[in-house]
Amino acid sequence: MDLQDQLKKLFPDHVSDNSTDDSKTVENDIWLQDEPILCKYEKRKGKPITIIEGYTGATNDFKKLAKELKTKLSVGGSFKDDKIIIQGDYRDKIMTILKEKGFNVKRVGG
Repeated sequence: MDLQDQLKKLFPDHVSDNSTDDSKTVENDIWLQDEPILCKYEKRKGKPITIIEGYTGATNDFKKLAKELKTKLSVGGSFKDDKIIIQGDYRDKIMTILKEKGFNVKRVGG
């Protein structure tokens, strides 16, 4: 007797919905926009960084996107002043990841 059967005995009138939330549904939760997101390359203190800006949705969605990019690329970075700052020159990889998610991306600088 598994947990579902035990719960049915305890609560016979309960109607359960069998929709399971998967951690991969983060892509659908992020608000997509019409204007392109800018992907820049700069050097600060001699080290290359990639800056992503121009997102007009909620800041929580942008923070989720920053965390996902950092984990997929296995690099460090931060979220400051409505910009995602990624350590290193990862413009091409970031642009492909964002395009797969459905974003419109524009490359700036070089």
